[in-house]
Amino acid sequence: MLKIAWHPSYAHPLPDGHRFPMEKYELLPEQLIHEGTISESNLFAPSLLDEASILRVHDEEYWLKLKEQRLSRKEERRTGFPLSQQLVEREIRIMQGTVDCVDHAFEHGIAMNIAGGTHHAYTDHGEGFCLLNDLALAARNALLQGKAKRVLFVDLDVHQGNGSAEIFEKDESVFTFSMHGAKNYPMHKEKSDLDIPLPDGTDDNHYLSILKETLPRLFDMVEPDLICFQTGVDVLESDQLGRLGMTIDGCRERDRIVLERCHENDVPVICAMGGGYSKDIRLIVEAHANTFRLAQEIYF
Repeated sequence: MLKIAWHPSYAHPLPDGHRFPMEKYELLPEQLIHEGTISESNLFAPSLLDEASILRVHDEEYWLKLKEQRLSRKEERRTGFPLSQQLVEREIRIMQGTVDCVDHAFEHGIAMNIAGGTHHAYTDHGEGFCLLNDLALAARNALLQGKAKRVLFVDLDVHQGNGSAEIFEKDESVFTFSMHGAKNYPMHKEKSDLDIPLPDGTDDNHYLSILKETLPRLFDMVEPDLICFQTGVDVLESDQLGRLGMTIDGCRERDRIVLERCHENDVPVICAMGGGYSKDIRLIVEAHANTFRLAQEIYF
């Protein structure tokens, strides 16, 4: 069975007019259940992550600032969210969900989080709607527990996974691959193990041809025991924070390429949803839903 992390707190209330589409975290599971792609039995509710786990990827000083609501106004603005205890609890629950996905992925081949993919969270600060880095912790836990010896990050969000690159900069057991908009946020890019910056307006054909060429080489070179897949749908032409030119069909094919490669090579994969900022929420939900539909089609 496809196991999917979800909790009502994922849809955190934000001020009117905020550009982050929190409602997708309610609409996506509703859509998947309504159409029969999943049932409620596929969903599991993660608990609140323990502090010791958080400190495996984040500095204690930064974590205490979050926990005690002591971010400066500048630091808070950098995250993009109004800080609250409720928000922090949401973040650590999402982290636990992605950590739990590792066990499910090793059992079933794949597991998914309705939220997560918070790849802009650094060791010592948050930014870009990311406070704590869920995929980074999931990878580190898998390594520490001996479940994996090599982890490959496949980050296909339109924005570079700068936080993940920084966290694993000196860790040879994790290979970070990010394919993203060259001229998009973050303006200062970190150095992933492999970065592929794409020009504005990159269309389906160009994007998919690069991915089809790159992914097999990475599997051969890294020989991963676990894949952390950042499935952001902000690559769409309709995305307000994107700059690329992909269609929903192209985005779906992108995910098919990755998931089929994982399945064919028998490498467990955990998926976190990442960004999506199209003006029409229906486009965001449909693009994200495709990832779950493909997981069912390919694995179950």
